[in-house]
Amino acid sequence: MFAATLRSDHLDEIAGLLPETLQRAKGEAELVFGTRAGLTVLRHLHQRTPCRILFPDTEPDEPKLAVLLTTSGGLTGGDEIRVSVAVEAGAMATVTTQAAEKLYRSLGPDTRIAINLAVAEGAWLEYLPQETILFEHSRLDRRTRVDVATGGQFLACEMLVFGRTAHHERLTRGRVFDRWQVWRDGRLLWSDAVLLENDIAAALAAPFGFDGAAAFATALYVGQDAQDFLPLVRELTQRTSRGGASLVGDVLVARFLDASARVVRNDLGHYLAQLRQATGRRAALPRIWHS
Repeated sequence: MFAATLRSDHLDEIAGLLPETLQRAKGEAELVFGTRAGLTVLRHLHQRTPCRILFPDTEPDEPKLAVLLTTSGGLTGGDEIRVSVAVEAGAMATVTTQAAEKLYRSLGPDTRIAINLAVAEGAWLEYLPQETILFEHSRLDRRTRVDVATGGQFLACEMLVFGRTAHHERLTRGRVFDRWQVWRDGRLLWSDAVLLENDIAAALAAPFGFDGAAAFATALYVGQDAQDFLPLVRELTQRTSRGGASLVGDVLVARFLDASARVVRNDLGHYLAQLRQATGRRAALPRIWHS
């Protein structure tokens, strides 16, 4: 994998000097959780570099925990990652990431990430990755498909940080395509996509767009009881960041954005913890979020 740190005004010149074929990462992570004697167990595991999966111990009453990581320390243009998680009937699992995912600048190709999540009837899946940091000139093409059977429950989040804020960098050029689809029994319940390209700085600054936000987060809850939580989540989205919530059938959608990535992360974490409590679980995120 090639991950250069080069001045952005020389990218075109340097790209012309590099060989056409560069080393690319093509990673995979597959997980299937089922039940045995009333407990959630791992039924299937497959991983290919740079993807790795860890299984830290959890409290007895918490779902089985899987932690995804990329051994490359980040992704760049031309890398391809595929993540697949299935939770069978009666099983409960939480999937998160070891740290923020970094998308380095690309010399042309997109970084492609395909995520497929399946939740059976009576199952619970949390997909709670930490934030994705988009370096200047990065190119993200991420497509997430979720299949939730009737009677299944699904909680998820995704957070984008527009540049390395600690380095006072703002994303101005590159490409971001981030799509979510939620399906039930072959029927599309909800679809949403973010597309930023060309003059990204203008889109992020637009008063009726991102209005100067440095970070943007989406949280989803899918379940037949979703409407019961709408008053709570509307209250939870009115904290420090600008936020809001809406209900589309059995899909509860919350948004957060702010000029501070830290504020968005804190508000998103508080929201997820409180919604977990409302659904009968602990008001806490995986400990790795706080490490």
